Amino acid sequence: MIAAKRLIVTGRVQGVGYRWFASRAACSRNVSGWARNLPDGSVELYAQGTDSALLSFEDALRQGPVGAFVDDIEYHEASAQEDLEGFDIR
Repeated sequence: MIAAKRLIVTGRVQGVGYRWFASRAACSRNVSGWARNLPDGSVELYAQGTDSALLSFEDALRQGPVGAFVDDIEYHEASAQEDLEGFDIR
């Protein structure tokens, strides 16, 4: 079963390659979705995949790339999108 979540990551997550890191982490875990910077300095992500894939992805997001510091991740349930493939940087 495919699950979906919307996540807001706060901390030092812009200007450190966080979205690219998230894209690589998602693709290696068979998670689809997208990531984008928000004006307040946070990063918003939409991710969908199996429950185990999403848990592994969320663990990776807590670590982030070198130079990033994650203060918090806010989780929101979302509806899965049937036609979504890959992971985009927006």
